[in-house]
Amino acid sequence: MTLPDPLLLSDLLRHRVRCDQGLDHGIGVMAWMHPPVHRLLGWVSRPSALRNSRTVWRLDQCRGLDDQQVFVKGAPSEIDQLTLERLPTLLDADLLDADGARLGQVADLAFVPSTGEILHYLVSRSDPRLPGSSRWRLTPDRIVDQQPGLVSTGLRDLDDLPEARASVRQDLVRRSRHWREQLQHFGDRAGERLEGWLEEHPWDEHLSRRDLDEPDVRSQAVDSDPLQDWDDDDWIDREPAMRNRRPVESDGDPWI
Repeated sequence: MTLPDPLLLSDLLRHRVRCDQGLDHGIGVMAWMHPPVHRLLGWVSRPSALRNSRTVWRLDQCRGLDDQQVFVKGAPSEIDQLTLERLPTLLDADLLDADGARLGQVADLAFVPSTGEILHYLVSRSDPRLPGSSRWRLTPDRIVDQQPGLVSTGLRDLDDLPEARASVRQDLVRRSRHWREQLQHFGDRAGERLEGWLEEHPWDEHLSRRDLDEPDVRSQAVDSDPLQDWDDDDWIDREPAMRNRRPVESDGDPWI
């Protein structure tokens, strides 16, 4: 069973610790680190919510992890809460810019499991406990000075750092901007295709030529009235001739 490389401290702490004896030593609560050289030495777990003591594990005791548990080998060290609070750490420290103004807070770190080397810290602008907040990568070489609870840098803004994770709001804004750009692109392409199709089929020109060259049969049918061509004089002239015409022989048919 191998460990992810690099590994986030938050991913390690959210796992429950199970030793080679099959005992559950609780979930991780904090890191054990050496800030001057930016190295993670181990982590601390809480075996029981009813006990004040905590269990400290060295990083080299870690043998692997699955979705819910981290497996360790060997016996841990017991530590009390008072000693635990004295352990040096850069986590939850305020990040200061070049003018000493607060930029954010150190919320997490990424390390190499085999050596404990801290590759970079993750900085949050707001409270890191808020779900979906943004994270920026702060490498150790960008740190000018460090004190308990304070990390000084030469930065002017958090945007000077590479972004590791966007917030939910920023992610929605980026996605909506991407969707709008795609819709605009599809609309432009559809308009170009429609213009090209109309240029290939000049229907207006064909219709105008047909209107000029071919008569409108429907309009002629509506405008022409057979009663307008009726002549009463012609009918009167024909009537005497029809009266003088001899009847047709009936060939002895009694019904005619």
